[in-house]
Amino acid sequence: MLKKPLIGMAVAAASLLGTASAQNAEFHISYGGYTQMDATNMHDGWHGVNNAWGALNAGLNFKVARNIWIGPSYTFSSTTTKGGPEHSNIAYHAVMLNGRYHYYRNSIVTLYAKLGLGVEFSYMQPRGGDNYTKAYCAYQIVPLGAQVGLSRNVSMFGEFGFGAQGVAQVGFRFGF
Repeated sequence: MLKKPLIGMAVAAASLLGTASAQNAEFHISYGGYTQMDATNMHDGWHGVNNAWGALNAGLNFKVARNIWIGPSYTFSSTTTKGGPEHSNIAYHAVMLNGRYHYYRNSIVTLYAKLGLGVEFSYMQPRGGDNYTKAYCAYQIVPLGAQVGLSRNVSMFGEFGFGAQGVAQVGFRFGF
């Protein structure tokens, strides 16, 4: 009874991936400052948590339409608690699916908006206790992103928004 819907979903996924792989693709790396993990309680209510140093982001994007790119990303960040006998560490790992829409383009710059949604895993490492992981909803909302081509396959970008990847983000995209 469930075979037909599962086969239909498999065919739809295969056709989408086939379309995406036939289009342009890009790899991106970036650094973002002041993340969602700092602004919200994504550390299981621990007290005395310092702000993280920022976030390192990497991902793949596939061009699925003229102005639309989609793809997965990974974000890493970490922090500590304030000193003392209970000084501990927290590592943040976020995996998201992102969509980007280019709304303006000229010969120099491309302006775009981006939305990402996924899951963030906070890996708690209390001193004197067992390590454990808590999961939270991760998101990234970017109303203003700008990209400048440095060569045919390399571009630099900057984004302003809010989420797991940071309020302000800068990085590079490599097309292939």
